[in-house]
Amino acid sequence: MSTEINIGIDQADRLNIANGLNKLLADTYSLYLKTHSFHWNVTGPMFNTLHLMFEAQYTELATAVDLIAERVRALGERALGSYSAYAKVTDIKEDNGVTDATRMLQELLEGQETIIRSARALYPLVNQAQDEATNDLLTQRIQLHEKTAWMLRSMLAK
Repeated sequence: MSTEINIGIDQADRLNIANGLNKLLADTYSLYLKTHSFHWNVTGPMFNTLHLMFEAQYTELATAVDLIAERVRALGERALGSYSAYAKVTDIKEDNGVTDATRMLQELLEGQETIIRSARALYPLVNQAQDEATNDLLTQRIQLHEKTAWMLRSMLAK
């Protein structure tokens, strides 16, 4: 019985795509942690609205990390799974005790946009490798993060 992967994507491309997905995984998990922390620690007149909104966002991010990690595994590579591994590759700044609700919204917006850029950066490789499954995952992630970024931007509008 062979364990070799023969899915029509060459090994080098699979590895490069998986590495890019692991970066997306690290960014997504890091934003999940930050959003969850903000959910717990938000205060002020918009408390209830933000508390519920942050909960919806971190719940969606928790689902996303599973989808991304499973795609890495389907490509035959190991999905990152530790804080230290994520910290080495993420571009998301961790929560450093932010208590101002407006600052929380701004940092979450920046995180959403970071993930959009990470996902978008994978398109050339994914398209060249004709990896339609990863392409579909990236498209769905970008759509969701762009919508969330728009909502956060709208809340920050003066």
